[in-house]
Amino acid sequence: MRVRRIWLIGVLLVASSGCAVAALPPAGPPSVSDLVARELPGPWPGASTKLGPPGAEAATRPEKRVLPVERRRRLDRALERYLATRPGRAAVAVYDRTTATGYAFPTEREPFMLASVAKVDILLALLLRTQQEGRRLDGYERTLAARMIRYSDNDCAHELYLTIGGRRGLSEVLGRLGVRHTRPGPGLYWGATPSHPSDQVMVLERLTAPDGPVSAANRRYALGLMTTVAPAQAWGVGSVGERVAVKNGWLPAEAHDGRWTVNSLGRLTVGGHELLMAVLSERSPDMSTGIATVEEVARLAVQAFTRQNT
Repeated sequence: MRVRRIWLIGVLLVASSGCAVAALPPAGPPSVSDLVARELPGPWPGASTKLGPPGAEAATRPEKRVLPVERRRRLDRALERYLATRPGRAAVAVYDRTTATGYAFPTEREPFMLASVAKVDILLALLLRTQQEGRRLDGYERTLAARMIRYSDNDCAHELYLTIGGRRGLSEVLGRLGVRHTRPGPGLYWGATPSHPSDQVMVLERLTAPDGPVSAANRRYALGLMTTVAPAQAWGVGSVGERVAVKNGWLPAEAHDGRWTVNSLGRLTVGGHELLMAVLSERSPDMSTGIATVEEVARLAVQAFTRQNT
């Protein structure tokens, strides 16, 4: 899967940004089937995780809470019934900050390719890097980050990926934050990063938690970008809530014979609940089918978290 196809195929991308980009490697990443399956982590982020010095262990997660049994079973059955009618496969993780409740479906081991959802991971690493250096993002970095998130500009994402140290830099940050089941794609292929929905919910929690490792100013900046994405790219999780901060990813994967990977990650408010949600999917015959799957999975999950009865 050549990197240019991964990065430039998205039909909703804006015109070229003019971001400076280093030379790309000629070889593509391995297929998804070659990626090592990893244990599915739980969807409950830690209440506080400060980024310590290299080698420091991530903070221990708080006691896990799950949906009430009957509500969880109903949601499991609803998702099973719906996904049985859809091509490909999909998975979802939700963390309700209001009730400190988490959910993940299904409990499978095989990861998903992140595509442009990986840009949220890159943004998190960038903000933490500048904090460790005792400075703010400079004007050029802010321009790159804004285009990366708001317009899913791949050249800008590539340049910022190099800024954070590429695969090694991102892997170190994720490991120190307790995001242990996401491994950046080989070489410079950040879009091929395999991950699970619950890991991406954890990334979003680390990025936006008031008591997390990201400063208040940088949290406001990140959420400002994610709440002002181009309207044509505000689907997925962005379609099922209010005050939504979202980043989506999409690409036709050669590893899946050109079938589509369609993903959505976001923070939303619904019925008094603040929800962090990731829906990852793959092997849809086209982008619109993948979007429809992601949005219905998100709708079913939101319904389960916001209904009043147990």
